[in-house]
Amino acid sequence: MHTGERYLAWLVLHKHLAKKRGQEILPHVHFEHETVLLRQLKDVDMIWQHNKIRNLKIAASRLDGVVVHPSETFSYWKLIGRPTYKKGYLDGVVLQSGHVIHGCGGGLCQLSNLIYWMTLHTQLTVTERHRHGYDVFPDSARTQPFGSGATCFYPYGDLMIKNNTQQDFQLCVRVGDTCLEGAWRSDEKSMFRYEIVEKNHHFNGEYWGGFSRHNALYRRACDLDGTFLGEEFVAENHALTMYAPLIDEVSNNP
Repeated sequence: MHTGERYLAWLVLHKHLAKKRGQEILPHVHFEHETVLLRQLKDVDMIWQHNKIRNLKIAASRLDGVVVHPSETFSYWKLIGRPTYKKGYLDGVVLQSGHVIHGCGGGLCQLSNLIYWMTLHTQLTVTERHRHGYDVFPDSARTQPFGSGATCFYPYGDLMIKNNTQQDFQLCVRVGDTCLEGAWRSDEKSMFRYEIVEKNHHFNGEYWGGFSRHNALYRRACDLDGTFLGEEFVAENHALTMYAPLIDEVSNNP
């Protein structure tokens, strides 16, 4: 979706977009998660990681406490707005066509990744999500399946989440001392528990000598007693790797 189309979509959805923060924190946590702020990445100066923290603080302040009422849609970029130096954003790491570059507001994908992962563990419905076509770094202490994040690029690469339930949901996010912390809360207790599982994960050797990575994600639902209720498809992921995977991980080499 191009810039003009995005602005038009926001205009059409205006009455149905989540806009306001709740005056109080809703009482029931449906899912919470946190991700480490500082990670030593190969060939990436830590200054960009520290700049990222500044960027996350600004963006999180625009999202923290926002309530998504029934039939409303949460739009990541509509609430945050364009990241600019004038607003206090700094240059951080940006992934572009498989390369690490630096740009204003870099690092905000950590926030969209967190929100997407948490949303998959609630009754909320993801209506728009994007991921990078490149897998830049090999797994390092990975705790979530490959492809379980959501990349963001203003304004046309948005993360949009609709509340198709009959209860309010509230997003709470903050930058802690060591982690980016988040939770989806509600005015009613959750009646379900969700688990995200990975299937058919594999690497392919491509004809030009590089590699690609693939998998599919599914969501399993149980009631509070642990009774299995069903499994649904979440997403299929395909990406070119910017590293050479271990030999025993590669399948279907041509």
